[in-house]
Amino acid sequence: MSLTEEILSQLPGNILNSLRRSDRLLASIREGNNPVPLVIHQDREALGTVDWDVVICGGTLGILIGCTLAQRGWRVALVERGILRGRDQEWNISRQELEVFLELNILTEAELEQAIATEYNPARVSFHNGVEVWVRDVLNIGIDPVYLLETLKSKFLAAGGKLFENTPFVSATVHPNGVAVKTGDAPLNTRLLLDAMGYASPIVQQARQGKKPDGICLVVGSCATGFPENDTGDLLVSFTPLQNQCQYFWEAFPARDGRTTYLFTYMDAHPHRPTLEDLFEDYLRLMPEYQNVTLDQLQLQRALFGFFPSYQQSPLRLAWNRILPIGDSSSSQSPVSFGGFGAMIRHLQRLTFGIHEALSCDSLSVQALALLQPYQPNISVTWLFQKAMSVGVNQKVAPDQINQLLSAVFQEMNLLGDSVLKPFLQDVVQFPALTKTLLRTGFMHPVLVAKIIPQVGLNHLLTWMFHFLSLGVYSGLAQLTALQVCSKNLPDVPRYYCQRLIDAWKYGSGSDYSKSQS
Repeated sequence: MSLTEEILSQLPGNILNSLRRSDRLLASIREGNNPVPLVIHQDREALGTVDWDVVICGGTLGILIGCTLAQRGWRVALVERGILRGRDQEWNISRQELEVFLELNILTEAELEQAIATEYNPARVSFHNGVEVWVRDVLNIGIDPVYLLETLKSKFLAAGGKLFENTPFVSATVHPNGVAVKTGDAPLNTRLLLDAMGYASPIVQQARQGKKPDGICLVVGSCATGFPENDTGDLLVSFTPLQNQCQYFWEAFPARDGRTTYLFTYMDAHPHRPTLEDLFEDYLRLMPEYQNVTLDQLQLQRALFGFFPSYQQSPLRLAWNRILPIGDSSSSQSPVSFGGFGAMIRHLQRLTFGIHEALSCDSLSVQALALLQPYQPNISVTWLFQKAMSVGVNQKVAPDQINQLLSAVFQEMNLLGDSVLKPFLQDVVQFPALTKTLLRTGFMHPVLVAKIIPQVGLNHLLTWMFHFLSLGVYSGLAQLTALQVCSKNLPDVPRYYCQRLIDAWKYGSGSDYSKSQS
């Protein structure tokens, strides 16, 4: 019996079977033999009646946008295949990012404070035989998903929203004046369909047409008691060289019922890559060294695992009118992040205002909705970071090369100060900060930088140069104020298009990151 089998068999809920079920799905993605679903159809006949302005499929994160739209007076239906309930494991985020709940008036200050389950400081970034950096106020807030979703659910219903639980999405037919959404219950006719079902959404699978992801992040972990007293966190820690052609990274956060630890790694979608169960075995094997604890001292509260595919062609472009992917469905998150809650929160205000305006001026065509998930160079540049933190199946890379490079980069960012370091750790890349970091790292560590070229490949480097230059252009355009002033006086439709352009520059350059977060 493996260590993973021994440990997970002690937990309730048949966790081991769930882990292996996830591995079977992962294997089918890697082998490219997943059948492509056909769930979206088109019909030239108009719908007789359209009862909803928005139908959202996927309730866990869909409730966020559903609540904001319902409070703006739109007729919103939320479809959830199970019961809409938050998980027991906290969502970690930075306090300043939570201000959007107050700005959109979907939580009061008291409710927001009650949603905070844990708070800690500082957090560590550390690499094997390299630099150790400490930062404050980054991912140091643990949100209680159960309370948060229950509160938003009540607000959503009070605003007139309709929740359909235990109601799986089946298919949808796009008509000239709306979308007929077929569920396990009665059909729902809506002006706009929002897909918040994540990367495994059947709509996304149909749009991708079986394309394998360009990268995958595997994550395993647990929440457990029995650790030595520790009120600090880890944001990015590596204490081992390459193993199994993977560089292992760790995160750790204090939790209300113990301490949460994660092991994650980046890789391509090659079929010979390790499984989640393989990674969990290494997680348990390395835990004593990582947290200075023996496994028999720990009492696991829950096991955590998942994988996050990412695509260089992102955000996802759909071929249908009146359907918009949001959150992880849109692939608009950085390939070095886990997406999910944090990525959704960052774009919540932009999507709320954008969808509100699209509905107001009936701009629901493919072209109009594509502007709500625009090209963002500050996300596209992070593809090179993911490549730099991973190696190919048969690629020859020195065991400590990734650790040495990351140690050098973070050493220089730390010297440049919080205005450079903290946005990067919150998945926000900005042109001035990136340029300073590249120049300092290239000047101080030229040999390490030269080694990265054969590792990532010249083609990837040239593509990255385009995104890097685009980031610079977007940063300049985001400073233009004349267009913002002029757009307020335009008619509804031109104003919608103009505002989406402004949003693309703002978010695509990382200019949405508040200086107060630095």
